[in-house]
Amino acid sequence: MKGFILDENLPENITFTPTLPVTHARDLGVSLSDSALWRHARDNELVIVSKDADFSHRIMLASPPPWVVHLRFGNLRRRDFHALLARLWPAIEALLPENKLINVYADRIEAVTN
Repeated sequence: MKGFILDENLPENITFTPTLPVTHARDLGVSLSDSALWRHARDNELVIVSKDADFSHRIMLASPPPWVVHLRFGNLRRRDFHALLARLWPAIEALLPENKLINVYADRIEAVTN
């Protein structure tokens, strides 16, 4: 695991500090498809961070998959979004790389083992 890539549906600038580098899908090109983002993450050993359920579904079918952090909480104000992730991020990172899928809810985190 070499870093994180934020899907297009997430803010480009985050206000918390992950331990590994963070890039945004927009840095790779305009309207990058989910398949292209998936391949890029897998080939570069990146963790996809997304609110898109497609990645959670795809991880069950693809081998080997990249890591996925699926943010499964509703829409929040930007300030609240960043505060929630800042609070939960150390626990999320602790569950990686042993778990390929991390589901993040407002009240809990669930890890799916490889």
